[in-house]
Parts: sequence; C-alpha cells; structure tokens
Amino acid sequence: MLLSLILSAGLVSGGSPAGTEVPATDSLHAVTVTADKGVVVSRKDTLSLANSFTVSDVLQLSPSLLVGDNGGQAGLKTVSLRGMGSAHTAIYVDGVRVGNVQSGQTDLGMLGMENFSSAVVDYAQNSVSFSTARPVFGAHPVSASASFLAGSFGTYMPKIRLDFRLTDRLSLSANASGVFSRGDFPYADTLSRTNNDLTQFRAGLDLFGIMGGGDFHIKAYYNDAERGTPGSTFYPSADRQRDRNAFIQGVMTKRFSNLYTLKISAKGSYDDIFYTSSWGDSRYGQTELQLNSAHDFQIKDWWKLSLAADLQWDGLKSTGYEASRFSAFAALASSFRLQRFSADVAFEYQGAFDRNGLSRNAFSPSVDLKYTVLKGLDVIAFGRRAYRIPTFNELYYAGYGNPELMPEDAWMTDIGLDFHRTLSSKWSLSAKLDGFCNLLKDKIISAPTEADPNIWLPYNIGRVRSAGVDAVVGTDYHSDGWLFSFDAKYTWQSAVDITQDSYSYGSAVPYIAKHTVVLSGLLSWKGWSLSPLWQLRAGRSDGYGELPDWNTLDLSLGKSFSLGKGGTLAMKVSARNLFDARYEVVSGYPMPGRSFMAGVEYKF
Repeated sequence: MLLSLILSAGLVSGGSPAGTEVPATDSLHAVTVTADKGVVVSRKDTLSLANSFTVSDVLQLSPSLLVGDNGGQAGLKTVSLRGMGSAHTAIYVDGVRVGNVQSGQTDLGMLGMENFSSAVVDYAQNSVSFSTARPVFGAHPVSASASFLAGSFGTYMPKIRLDFRLTDRLSLSANASGVFSRGDFPYADTLSRTNNDLTQFRAGLDLFGIMGGGDFHIKAYYNDAERGTPGSTFYPSADRQRDRNAFIQGVMTKRFSNLYTLKISAKGSYDDIFYTSSWGDSRYGQTELQLNSAHDFQIKDWWKLSLAADLQWDGLKSTGYEASRFSAFAALASSFRLQRFSADVAFEYQGAFDRNGLSRNAFSPSVDLKYTVLKGLDVIAFGRRAYRIPTFNELYYAGYGNPELMPEDAWMTDIGLDFHRTLSSKWSLSAKLDGFCNLLKDKIISAPTEADPNIWLPYNIGRVRSAGVDAVVGTDYHSDGWLFSFDAKYTWQSAVDITQDSYSYGSAVPYIAKHTVVLSGLLSWKGWSLSPLWQLRAGRSDGYGELPDWNTLDLSLGKSFSLGKGGTLAMKVSARNLFDARYEVVSGYPMPGRSFMAGVEYKF
C-alpha cells in the first residue's frame, strides 16, 4: 500500500513529456547504497545469458563461484562465492533479496532464464544479482516471443513472453514457461539415475513505468515444481518434493532534486515446500515481508552521502517447529569521486530479533578504493566485514537446532588491476587480475555433543581461510557483419579449514576446486552463430579424500532468419558435455553425460 501511494504521487507530481517511452535498454541503477547490500563497489562482473538454459548454467561462467549441483534437471542448485558458503552468498532480483530463512540456501531452479537480461556477480557484497529484461518496442505497441526446446532425457521446455506498450510511460510484460523432464540418465556402464523427473511451471508479470525524475517496476512471480529426490548413489530414495513459490515486489527510484534521490522497494512472498519421504512427510511454509529504502544526498559533484534502512519479517510454520524473526538493517555511506581516485566507505548495522526473545546484532564496516593509474588501467581494492545470522534450521530444528549460535563472522579483502582498452574501431581488449583473501570465523559446523558423542549439534567452532587469484582476459572484434568475442577466466583458490584441534585442520573445504578454468567464445556472421564453452575443475576433495578432476565441452550452433515486418525466426542446437565426461559436483550425485538440446524461437 505504501509503495502504491509513493508511485501514484510520483506519477502525479512529475509526468514525462508526451511521446516518452519506457527505456528500451536495460540498466542497473547506480546508487551508493541499495537495499540489504551496503556500498555498491566497483569489483563486479556481468555474466552473459546467451546460450544458457538455466540460471546455474550462467553462474558456471564465473570460476570464483561454486555451483552446487545434485545432478539432472531436478537436482538442487545452489551457489557459493570464494569459499564463503551458499548461506553467505545472497541472491537478488532487481535489487530485492530472494530470502530463505529456513536453510539459508536459495534453490536457483526457482528462477527462470526467460525473466532476465543480465546477471551481476558482486565480489565485495558476496552476492549475485539478476535484472529483469525490459521490453523493447519497434513501430508496434505489442511484441512477443515464443520458443520450444526439446532434448535428451525426455526434456521439453516451452516458453512464451508478451510485451504491451500501454502508454508512453507504461509497459506490461507477461511470461510463462515450463520444464518437463523424465530426467533419468545413465551414469555408469550398467547404472542409471532414476526418480529424477521434474514437472515445473513458472509465470511472471512485470509493470514498467517512468515518471518525472525516475522510474518504477512492479513484479509478480510464481513457481510450481514437483520433482523426484533420488538421494545419493550410496543411499538412493523414492522421495518426492513439491515447491510453490510466489512473490510480488515493487521498486521505485525518484530524483526529487539535485540534492536528494530516493530508492524504495517492498516485497511480500510465500514459499511452500512439501516432502514425501519414507521417513515421514514434512512441510515448510515460509512468509516474508520486506520494506527497503535508500536515500542519496549529492552534497558536491565529488561527494555523496547515503543512508539505507530496511525492515523485514519472516515467519516459518513447519511440521517440526515454528519460528518468526524481525530483522533490521541500516547503513551510512559516503562516496568520493575525484579525477583519478574514488572511494566508498560505509558502516552497516544488522539485527535479528526472534519471537522467543533471542536477538543478534552485528556491525560491519566496509571500504572500496579505486585509483586510475593511466587511461584504461585502474587499481581496485576493497575490504568488508560481513555477518551471517543463523538460519531457523540451525537454531530450532527439532533434535538438532542450537539456540546458542552466534552469527558467522567474515572479513573479505581484494586487491586487483582492471585494464580496458579500445584498440581500434574493430578491436577491444580487457583484462582483470585480482588477489583475494577471505577469513571466516565462528563458522557453524556440526560436532558431537559432550553428553552423547552420537548426537551432533551445530556449534560456532569453525574457521576457514579462502585465498586465491582471479585472472580474466577478454577480446571483441566486429566488422562487416562479423562478430567475434573470446573470454579466458582462471581462478586459483585455496580454501582451508583452520579450525584449531579439529580432525579436519589443514584440509581443503569440500568441493572447492584449486584450479578452475572457463573458456568461452562467440563467432557470428550473417545470422549464424557458434558458441563453444570449455570448463575445468581440478584439485577438489569431499572431506574424505581427493576427487577426480573433470572438464566438459559445450557447443551451440544457431541461425536466425528475418521474416519481414519485424518478425524473426531462430533455430539452435546445443551439445552439452560433448565428450561424455562422467563426473560429480557433489559426491554421490552424478551429473548427466553427453546430452543434446534443440529448439526454435519466433519473435514478432
């Protein structure tokens, strides 16, 4: 209600001139402080969504990200950045956080690729942000696209999107998609992965608008999925899972004067997860309400002050327990922009107050620095203290939760070089080199209790040091209908358990690769396109011993045709894991071997 009143006031107080349209291109609003994120720092990467079928496919393009994958279309997909853990790595949609106070892990399978135009990895904020694709109109007030993909393991993926230009200042987008997969696939000479089927439906509605000095975006989203959960190959199961996720959110940015700009967002969501298991059925119903605001004050051309204040309420009703939490976040930040030097400094507060009287408070400073050595070459550094409040499962799960847990405490640092140069009207070159070190203490890990070693509970006794180097080189060429781009990314990372007196002291954190290489390219000419992607993961362990190295090669070939009157037809064929590598991202959860996907998309 509050957001609606603000949007209405903005439309009345400052309308755009007649004939102004909703921006056709996508943009990420560059404000100093955004909801639940603190200072927006300069160390971030934008990932391409081209030739990717799922959100997890996109995130594999960043070697610093560990994408946890339980295998197949139905497998749980999570993400962790630079050894911090999936509960530490935040997921945002249009600047609003996707929450999960039960386990702290966001299932990436809930999000559909048809919604987004870009994915941004923010290294200092330890987050991944997705931006909704805005509609693009030509001479007609309606545009649409429909596609159908089919491939291995009995997989079918239809989707449709409709865009309507309602007025010069308003546009509406509606989309729906489905994933239907039998899911069973061989993972050894005589063995096959079963109970891995997925039936999923996703739908979204987006209202975009512009007004005097700003714009707004209201988004409604629904996901319904039913899947098998086959368990590991060591303990196979016939369990089932049903997910229903729905949220509505609104984001508004308005510049009231040269001095003051407001960004406000609100969200309400409900997530229902139902497990059917041989151990007994269980259900988790989560309700979340958010109200986030950021206030920017442009004091001087070179100096900006920002204040963020967020409120959030989470409630959980489950088969085993009930819990609720009121959270508050505040940040005071200052940005300085000089000719060669820029700096962002902030001080954040985070508080969580549970209904049983338990409360946790944390304060976090951060600093981000950038110095331009010469044109096209920047030195960048940041440091930030970050906290993770324990999840409801860690605190209250029957027979396991420990209400005495404190927040996980981390200090993240990075220093690097950023080079970008346009060599000619046809060629451009970019490169990045980063060294990073993350120290995590009070890590929540499970350990035997003193009273009964057979009973394990979570404790704040873990310590992790994750250090490494990221290196990225990219080049682009375009001339006479030709387009060529190539990116080479390498990460060396050492994530080590440094918990004193621990049986795992000095051991590598499970599944984090010491060496990660991602090579991707695009060659395009007269509607034809060829996209290869090669990945390598080496130097991994699972806590019990070393794991085999693995690498995969994906190829995508496409051709688009112009049909006249603004219509286009595109066909694409993709081969995944072309050399049929047999590997596991998570021990006991094999990944599919060679697979194919082909489809067609029509736009008008």
